[in-house]
Amino acid sequence: MNIVILSRNAELYSTDRLVEEGEKRGHKMEVIDPLKCDIIIEKQKPTIFYKDRYLDYVDAIIPRIGTSVTFFGCAVVRQFEMMGVFTTVTSDAIIRSRDK
Repeated sequence: MNIVILSRNAELYSTDRLVEEGEKRGHKMEVIDPLKCDIIIEKQKPTIFYKDRYLDYVDAIIPRIGTSVTFFGCAVVRQFEMMGVFTTVTSDAIIRSRDK
């Protein structure tokens, strides 16, 4: 399974541990900065472009969106949801958790 962790810092202990445990279970893990994602809005095939490739191979995402990037981070999560990718936390849940 191809799992992407949306995190601003791949060096964080908690992010590193998620990668370590995922790889231990045989998953291909990748940490991606959500602010470096380009959202391609198309009616037929919504996609996300990151660095030099399209992220159309992703099976699941683990969002770790900080409060400083909530708006754009949720837009990236929402785009993955539109692509049919499983997410551990929906974009609506992230927005609701910030509105206390």
